[in-house]
Amino acid sequence: MIAVSVLSVFAVALLSPLLFRRQNNNISPWLIALLPLGLSAYYISLLPSAAVGNPLTFTRPWAEALGASFSFRADGLGLLFALLISGIGTLVVIYARGYLNQKDLALFYPWLLAFMGAMLGVALSDNLILLFIFWELTSLSSFMLIGFKNEKEAARSSALQALLVTSAGGLAMLAGIILLGMAGGTYEISALLSNRMAVQSHSLYLPALILILLGAFTKSAQFPFHFWLPNAMVAPTPVSAYLHSATMVKAGVYLMARLHPVLGGTDAWTYIVGGVGTLTMLIGGYLALSQTDLKRLLAYSTLSALGTLTMLIGLGTPLALKAAVVLLLAHGLYKGALFLVAGALEHETGTRDVTKLGGLFRVMPITAIGAGVAALSMAGLPPLFGFISKELIYETGLEINLWLTVAIVAMGLFNVFIAIVVGVGPFIGKQTKTPNKAHEVPFSMWLAPTLLAGLSLFAGMFPGEVSSLIISSATSSVVGEAVVVKLKLWHGINPAFLLSIGTVIAGIALFFVRNSLRSVLQKFEWKWGPGYLYNYALEGLMNFANWQTRIIQHGYLRYYLRVIVLILTVSGAVALWRIPSVNLISSFNDSNTSNVMFYDVMLAVLILGSALVAVLSPSRMGAIVALGAAGYLIALIYLFFGAPDLAITQFAIESLTVILFVLAFYHLPKFQTFSSASERKIDAVISLLAGALMTMLVLVAVDVQIASSISHYYIENSLPLAYGRNIVNVILVDFRNLDTLGEITVLGVAGIGVYALLKFRKGKE
Repeated sequence: MIAVSVLSVFAVALLSPLLFRRQNNNISPWLIALLPLGLSAYYISLLPSAAVGNPLTFTRPWAEALGASFSFRADGLGLLFALLISGIGTLVVIYARGYLNQKDLALFYPWLLAFMGAMLGVALSDNLILLFIFWELTSLSSFMLIGFKNEKEAARSSALQALLVTSAGGLAMLAGIILLGMAGGTYEISALLSNRMAVQSHSLYLPALILILLGAFTKSAQFPFHFWLPNAMVAPTPVSAYLHSATMVKAGVYLMARLHPVLGGTDAWTYIVGGVGTLTMLIGGYLALSQTDLKRLLAYSTLSALGTLTMLIGLGTPLALKAAVVLLLAHGLYKGALFLVAGALEHETGTRDVTKLGGLFRVMPITAIGAGVAALSMAGLPPLFGFISKELIYETGLEINLWLTVAIVAMGLFNVFIAIVVGVGPFIGKQTKTPNKAHEVPFSMWLAPTLLAGLSLFAGMFPGEVSSLIISSATSSVVGEAVVVKLKLWHGINPAFLLSIGTVIAGIALFFVRNSLRSVLQKFEWKWGPGYLYNYALEGLMNFANWQTRIIQHGYLRYYLRVIVLILTVSGAVALWRIPSVNLISSFNDSNTSNVMFYDVMLAVLILGSALVAVLSPSRMGAIVALGAAGYLIALIYLFFGAPDLAITQFAIESLTVILFVLAFYHLPKFQTFSSASERKIDAVISLLAGALMTMLVLVAVDVQIASSISHYYIENSLPLAYGRNIVNVILVDFRNLDTLGEITVLGVAGIGVYALLKFRKGKE
């Protein structure tokens, strides 16, 4: 059933366009939403068994020689991600109904569902090869979703950027997966997790770790690959809320959390993962301070949150891993809500510029309530679930050292500021004039943000129930052993609480000086970052491609042939040179040469002469006649050596070829010389070298006997098995009939092509 839950999403993705054709467009989104809603209920039903350490599994053999199997496993971590994917996916499907026009919905839902299925596959796969396949499907489907408004150049370039960055990381990750499978002896994730010592003591551990982390860092937009995520905000808001907040960008975090029990705990893991995560956390928060676009603000804050998750997983302490799992759920709830609020504001007002938004509570009260609750959770205020997450992160910093605590407090300060700017600022104060006259969004658009904000409130008020249902089992999966997580809303007045109060006060203070802060920070913008290097590298790649195309793909057939023949000749000569002993004249011993007759020599001379005339002839007709003469002379050789049927076949083929050549070349322009005398000399030298090589290869091949001769078999069995006395005919018709059928087919297709060319007349179609 767990495999069906993943594959069913792809099936509905294929069928959804038909649903829009047969049903009213207002009803179809609600019908489609029933699938992820049903999947959410199904995954919730699996939580009790996962909580007691008995996850549902499914395994079927697949490409066993490659180590791949069709395996799924619904443990705590997988179910947490599956619930985020299916639950938020349900709300996004409904939200898109009000956000997009009816024409776009039929094109939007198939790719959204394809992405949903791919993410579910990533979260529930128990085989690394299978996980990688779904991983790449997320890149492909996200490319289509980011570039959904493909009439805009910015959408196309941002989609390409996301695809190139994440796919390059995916290739590195594939190499790392192969190395990890070699080190652990299996590609089954559940088996690898119990083989930690063998993997970490293996010489392939470090390269496997680095390559896998490259894939995770690019997918989760970690520094220095962070630049693609803010640029992807050109996508429709449902895409931004779903892919770039709750699901796709967390795939890298999921992979690091999933493989922590087998790869984590080493110095390399701690310094690389923890260091990159801390750097991304600070850079994302800092860059958000100067932004005025709602979605870019949220994008940079998402970078900061992803960096925080990566940092916590890199630290790897039980408290840090618990904080990571709690933040994973809290962030999905409040950030998904805020992204959808940003879309609602743009949809109604016609702008996302926070400096032009204010006083909208009067006309959008329901949206404002959802935004306010989500913002309070992001800022880390009780009784929201974000408060519990923030407390755990602060406690983690205090547990490690002062410098980490300072970095985490800075992150908290950034979050408070961004939460107020996005979730509170547009709704308070005097109502501003906007491009569109604002009013409350339809039910389908305010349902999602208010419900997600309500879940943040519910989880904050009942943390024990949430912990026992999902947090404990998910944390156990990340830690690698069974742990019991007990969450409480209030831990008393402690250093973490005092730091939390301090960041809230400082964040509010920053909000009141936000305009001055932005003007100062914008003066320090650095345009030479990783994004600039990406554009420079891409431009260089395109210039190199243009250069090599001009040099190699120039469109001149004679140069193509010259290169092909020359490379073949050189390669063959090198291969012959490397053979220890080559006897080129073994077939010309005294016993053979004594049987050569005068007419044999004359035939050889005439064949060579015909070939020379074909090359030097000043007219096409002369060249065709010379080639035909060479073919007829070869037929005489067959006749002299006792093969009259083969000679007759050769006569027939040559006659047909000459006729076809004459008919075809008759319609071509008059014969002209396009190459210079020097170029023809070069062609002659290359031709002679190629001919000499082929001669030597024939002489070598005559003396090579790879297997025993089969000629005696044909002689002995032609009559008793095939009832034929002509051995050649029997071979062609009976023993090698498929070869003959293929040759006949080729000739038939060629004949049809020639007939079509002869019937073609310019101006007629």
